[in-house]
Amino acid sequence: MRPYDIVVGLVPLRLGSAMERTNKSTDKSGRLPPWLKVSLRGAGPRNEVRTLLRELQLNTVCESAHCPNLCECWRRRTATIMILGNVCSRDCRFCAVPHGIPEPPDPGEADRVVEAASKLGLKYVVLTSVTRDDLPDGGAGHFARVTRALREYDPKVGVEVLTPDFFGRRRDIETVIQAAPNVFNHNVETCARLTPQIRSGADYGRSLAVLGVAAELGSAHKIKTKSGLMLGLGETDCEIRETLIDLRERGVSFVTLGQYLPPSSKHWPVARYVHPDEFEKWRRIAENELGFDVVASGPLVRSSYHAEEALRTALH
Repeated sequence: MRPYDIVVGLVPLRLGSAMERTNKSTDKSGRLPPWLKVSLRGAGPRNEVRTLLRELQLNTVCESAHCPNLCECWRRRTATIMILGNVCSRDCRFCAVPHGIPEPPDPGEADRVVEAASKLGLKYVVLTSVTRDDLPDGGAGHFARVTRALREYDPKVGVEVLTPDFFGRRRDIETVIQAAPNVFNHNVETCARLTPQIRSGADYGRSLAVLGVAAELGSAHKIKTKSGLMLGLGETDCEIRETLIDLRERGVSFVTLGQYLPPSSKHWPVARYVHPDEFEKWRRIAENELGFDVVASGPLVRSSYHAEEALRTALH
């Protein structure tokens, strides 16, 4: 079996009829733009990955967050998994993941993630979680345990973490950094103006501070810092540029930009569908003008999409 990567990430998007039903402004028929249509092929490999992950009782954000790339990724035998449960302590207006009172952390989860890595022959693992404001460390210790378990399984395995903000606590960020992931990712999601309306319990400045601390602490270990934002929430071009500048000034070297798609009519409405040419424009600006090492920018780009390839590009 060839080596596969497993992507464990938070992707707040939905595919299919519900999305078309709630976004009628695209054209008179209510259809999405052609660049947002994805293939549904690959039922066999998709079912194999689903069956394995369910047997191991691992949560897939692919399903929980209705990711539009599920069919493609599962066909390639990649998957998106959330550690620390499937219930978020916050209720962001863009996200389909359930919110409420989470269950206590599962002490056996790290072993099951390692088992999944072993059975799928994984060489790159990206770990994320729901936000766990109920835990004293926000789940930082659990991130570190799973990262270390993967390192013990295979010292050469690549590990990327996509974390919540830990309320900006330096000690919790340091806990994760000390486990030595290859990439520390925390998404700002949107610009400063829209953050209070869209991101439950979040603060734009605090997210920037988290990234700055991660870049500072991780520099000695050559840990890359990464963030991402969604376009189409109502931000202006000036706000996109300002957000990218803010990220770069905090030491972020990887950035992702993708199209926001509301999970339902109860979520934040999409303001516009950004054309692929505009995503390409922002890629050039981020790379050539602002100096990011790696930029993934496109309608279907998500924060953990092709994560291994991004790190490989940065290292060569």
